Amino acid sequence: MVEIEARLDTLGLALPPPVIVPAGIRLPFAFVRIRGNRAYIAGHSPQNADGSISDQVGKVDTEVSVAEAYQSARLTALSMLGSLKRELGDLDRVTSWLRVFGMVNSSPGFAFQPQVINGFSDLILDLYGPDRGRHARSAVGMAELPFHIPVEIEAEVEIDG
Repeated sequence: MVEIEARLDTLGLALPPPVIVPAGIRLPFAFVRIRGNRAYIAGHSPQNADGSISDQVGKVDTEVSVAEAYQSARLTALSMLGSLKRELGDLDRVTSWLRVFGMVNSSPGFAFQPQVINGFSDLILDLYGPDRGRHARSAVGMAELPFHIPVEIEAEVEIDG
């Protein structure tokens, strides 16, 4: 078993299958786009183990607690790692997490988006360590997100050839 997948296994975590797109929705883009030694990763959402979009929906602070949203951000990391695994074949090919852009479906006045997106960052750092996992990041509030999900996260990573 390769290093990152072994760490996932040790943590008792599993990567979900490809997202099950809701009926009537068309997503005409790549979830991961490779260009040179970079992988550009489209916005991902939290998924259930079967690939469906997570049942945890709503605005953070009124319908979803900060703790629940933190867990949703962790699930989003797993969703993204699943897409990377399918595209790269091996998660160890990621040599550096460069940039993360986290969006939080925020109630008016909610200003703790970084605490929510820490769920994503903490898991990436646990898996990849500080040398490969440390990344630049933004965490912003949004008035709405697709399907009422609490978080959506996109990223850019450096990969080996």
